[in-house]
Amino acid sequence: MRFYFTRMRSKDICPPRQPLKKMVWSWVGAFCGIYLVASLASYMSDNLLGTMFVIGSFGASAVLVYGAPLAEFSQPRNLIGGSVLSALIGVAVYQVFADYMVLASALAVSLAIALMYLTRTLHPPGGATALIAVIGGENVHQLGFLYAVMPVFLGSLLLLLVALVVNNLSTDPKRHYPVYWI
Repeated sequence: MRFYFTRMRSKDICPPRQPLKKMVWSWVGAFCGIYLVASLASYMSDNLLGTMFVIGSFGASAVLVYGAPLAEFSQPRNLIGGSVLSALIGVAVYQVFADYMVLASALAVSLAIALMYLTRTLHPPGGATALIAVIGGENVHQLGFLYAVMPVFLGSLLLLLVALVVNNLSTDPKRHYPVYWI
């Protein structure tokens, strides 16, 4: 038992605060990306798709692609692939296990993680995307597999386009995007 708790001891100190310049670029990217996605949702608000176009996992994706653009989780392959695959898994799991929400929730997230690992598209917000497909309510459930296309694919694509513009406007050689495409 002692061994178990000693593994939880701190091994290092908190890293220093990031430079103000990095914070500003991250803010600009996140603002523009989410604003674009939310604007499209507002424009489409006359139908079911518009009412749920902004999903919570987009906020987490924004943190990655604008706040940590060099990270593996932030790359286009991970952003798009991980999000879409997770959405497909979440919808499929919900359709099979709709009467067992607790089981469906756990299966959707765990299977999404496994599939993202298998396809080298691990994107942590994908877990939330899969979970939203299960617990997102009737609006999400009515979309079925269309959920993977809209809002997930289209919203992720918009975040990617903004990331390509904003992350490459900086003159900092350590801030570029992407590191790789495929």
